[in-house]
Amino acid sequence: MYTPNRKEPIILLFGDLVIFLVSLWVALFLRYFEIPSRININEHFPPFAILFLVWIFMFFIFGLYEKHTTILKNKLPNIILHAQVTNSIIAMLFFYLIPYFGITPKTNLLIYLVISFLLISLWRNYGIFLLGGTKKQNGIIIGSGEEVDELEKEISNNERYSIKLIGSIDPDKISNEEVEAKVLEFIQKTDISIVIVDMQNKKLESMLFGFYNLIFSSKVHFVDLHKIYEEIFDRVPISLIKHSWFLENLSSYPKMMYTVLKRAMDIIISLILGIISLIFYPFVMIAIKLDDGGNIFIEQNRIGKSNKEIKIIKFRTMSKDDKGEQCLKTGEGNSITRVGKILRKLRIDEFPQLWNVLNGDLSLIGPRPEMPVLVKIYEKEIPYYNARHLIKPGLSGWAQLYQDTPPKFQAQAEQTKIKLSYDLYYIKNCSIFLDLKVALKTIKVLISRSGM
Repeated sequence: MYTPNRKEPIILLFGDLVIFLVSLWVALFLRYFEIPSRININEHFPPFAILFLVWIFMFFIFGLYEKHTTILKNKLPNIILHAQVTNSIIAMLFFYLIPYFGITPKTNLLIYLVISFLLISLWRNYGIFLLGGTKKQNGIIIGSGEEVDELEKEISNNERYSIKLIGSIDPDKISNEEVEAKVLEFIQKTDISIVIVDMQNKKLESMLFGFYNLIFSSKVHFVDLHKIYEEIFDRVPISLIKHSWFLENLSSYPKMMYTVLKRAMDIIISLILGIISLIFYPFVMIAIKLDDGGNIFIEQNRIGKSNKEIKIIKFRTMSKDDKGEQCLKTGEGNSITRVGKILRKLRIDEFPQLWNVLNGDLSLIGPRPEMPVLVKIYEKEIPYYNARHLIKPGLSGWAQLYQDTPPKFQAQAEQTKIKLSYDLYYIKNCSIFLDLKVALKTIKVLISRSGM
């Protein structure tokens, strides 16, 4: 409602398709220096139509239909570049390797790739401003904490939202009476129509009745800060939630259909991928033995669902066979082997974990399992940390895709808090659709070899 236009992905999709079609028309015009004939268009459209669908699918994988937060806006040119380069490679393979869809001459394809690259870049970087124009409503934020500051900064720096923030009130710095007075002052003097308030702030509980009365005497809409934060950032504001949030959103109730379908998908997909991955096993085994002569596999202890300890299997990539915990306990160094760097970059070291998925210790999608020694640390330092163990851990997860600087190896409480905020969002909203989205974006990560 107050976050970016919900119709925006549809408009972006429609705009992309129009650009693809216009690019084809322009390419044919430049190639023959005449208005493209119906015969010429009919000859080119069928194969290009298939290509358009593939490109749209790749745009989805690359996140080009995500919400345009300021974070995405800053990355947008680079994302478009990578997506378009990938699409160009797909197009060349499509037309050059499949004779049935071949185009004569191939110059037409090259001209089209250049034109579409330029037009889609212009549309996505500048034409998107045509989606603006939504009348902004004056609003204020009532709340305290770093997540409130983060939300205020995001809304203020992104013209895509329909809210114009003209102030904020920190209830921890002033009395209840002053908070109420400030809210009334904003409403009377600045035509406030939206109040974003932290409904779970204990100090504000006594003021909710006063806020309730305001909805009868003014046109003010009160919005839960938590809901807006989750909708914008796709994660839960950790510092703002209380026990009541967990009771309301994460109470253990059976999602029978989802659970059965998810397990069936885990079994089928892990079995297929596991059998295919066996092709690589001999080459990986030989490479590891030739590199340093050490063990090929390594078993590591992790914490799974319901805080139960599980063992996962990986190809060894470190110089010391320390089961992933010894270095944390002793401080001894451990380095990645030469072969290990390649295995990690290509994610081949995790192939054996497909058998963990098959036997039920892991799922394909879910929070990444953590070492027991780190879990003990985080349970003491991070409130509600063990909530991430309500569901089965996975090979890939929401946090791995969206957290820019995830914690690595050593205990990192601050980064792990952010990771937990993504994990809780996933647990709260888990569904087959969300799992599919994670799976498709994981493909993008593997294609770009950016790691997780």
